[in-house]
Amino acid sequence: MSDAFDYIVVGAGSAGCVLANRLTEDPSVTVLLLEAGGPDDADEIHIPAAFSTLFKTKWDWNYETVEQKHMGDRTAYWPRMKALGGCSSMNAMIYIRGNKADYDTWRDSHNATGWGWDDVLPYFVKAEHNTRLAGPLHGTGGPLWVEDRRYTHELSRAWVDAAVTWGLKPTDDFNGHDQEGAGQYQVTCHNGRRWSTADAYLRPAMTRPNLTVRTNALATKIVIESGRAVGVDYTHDGSPRTSRVNGEVILSGGAINSPQLLMLSGIGPAEHLRDLDIDVVVGLAEVGANLHDHPAAGILWSTRKTTDLVDFATPTRMIQWQLTGRGPMASNVGEAGAFLTSGDSVEVPDLQIIVAPTLFYDNGIHEPTAQGFTSAATLINPASRGRLRLRSANPEWRPLIDPAYYDDPQDMDTMVAGLRVLMEIGERPALARYLDKPFLPESLDRTDAELAQHVREQTQTLYHPVGTCSIGTVVDEDLKVNGVSGLRIADASVMPMVPRGNTNAPTIMVGEKAADLIKASR
Repeated sequence: MSDAFDYIVVGAGSAGCVLANRLTEDPSVTVLLLEAGGPDDADEIHIPAAFSTLFKTKWDWNYETVEQKHMGDRTAYWPRMKALGGCSSMNAMIYIRGNKADYDTWRDSHNATGWGWDDVLPYFVKAEHNTRLAGPLHGTGGPLWVEDRRYTHELSRAWVDAAVTWGLKPTDDFNGHDQEGAGQYQVTCHNGRRWSTADAYLRPAMTRPNLTVRTNALATKIVIESGRAVGVDYTHDGSPRTSRVNGEVILSGGAINSPQLLMLSGIGPAEHLRDLDIDVVVGLAEVGANLHDHPAAGILWSTRKTTDLVDFATPTRMIQWQLTGRGPMASNVGEAGAFLTSGDSVEVPDLQIIVAPTLFYDNGIHEPTAQGFTSAATLINPASRGRLRLRSANPEWRPLIDPAYYDDPQDMDTMVAGLRVLMEIGERPALARYLDKPFLPESLDRTDAELAQHVREQTQTLYHPVGTCSIGTVVDEDLKVNGVSGLRIADASVMPMVPRGNTNAPTIMVGEKAADLIKASR
């Protein structure tokens, strides 16, 4: 079966839903949006506190890295959402843009002309509907609802108080003029309910006759003729299909699926493709390179004289949330935190702290065995770089994912410094009165070498992989794939350097800017 559209967008995630909406604002333009997963109709998607219950279910791509040699040769689990909204339907909803320095570095060091802070800020503002903050740094009329969380546990408030007495300044806006400080995170929720890009962008556009959305549609190959992308092969509900394109194919599958589809289509490292008997269409060595992520590792305590977020997973609290959008079910779990530098010589934050009023480790997939509190250090400016490669020419096989965690020793040094900060904040009276004893590790009397071992044993992803189709190497500043016409990429894979903070808002920004770039070229 075959049909034709002006644009085909592959992936209905944080950027793909943006593109589907913005491109179909012109009623003369037809768009096909392909999503490998299904509709976002699980209750757990919409309950903020329930996001980790989606891990390792049918909603999850359920990726695993290769063995990490600097983590004792263990693998790391990488959850990625497989449904409308992509990871915006499964993330912790923390709204962070990154640091001004991130985007200026894209522009100045990675040939990303047009992607400096002054260039991208208007797109953050355009996307945002902030219920408390306003211009010039915040938007109040965009589709992406951003609000102060409607429930905050006393442990999260206590941690912020303790962090301030330790020496961090208090902040009520991590996306303001200065990123540093400690405070509560704003979230992409609407009246206490998750507000994904499927909610913000896709559903308002679904009534447009010029938008076609196909779920359970796994893209298997980009059809390229005479150096131009002219369509996409995919399976739809298990049956093979091809859709043709009159304008452009735009990949929005993310840092894993977009480079995978490029390589399956013959665009990538030539020798690697030949090893898998894939015909080389464009030899592009950088496809799949530059893979990096935000690793996180925590200090956990058992608690006293307080409650645990898990205590509130009751029918009564669920009814409260359903009726009012308030109560513990409106928690995003990672309620508060901070941005800071690991030393006096570091000029821009290289650490992010996220705290949770429960025991959250190994991605939260284990039932807590005690009431507890988690504080996690996250490396937000990693120097290590890995890569992604195909495991097979079969599109249904998971690729080989190697983020090369801690390949650069400086990354480990920064994480150890972050754990030291967490332990010191835990001693401050505002928080210490609630902490019973260390849970993980069992003792805080540790040398730097012992803390490094703890990091190796406990590191998990913060769900922010980027870089595998970078601006300046795989795509140009207009997000066009080098060597192929009619093909662009718009997702986190184009980020040459991961922003300092959660990546959902930056990915939405990429979608907004990409839509304008595409419209300008029509």
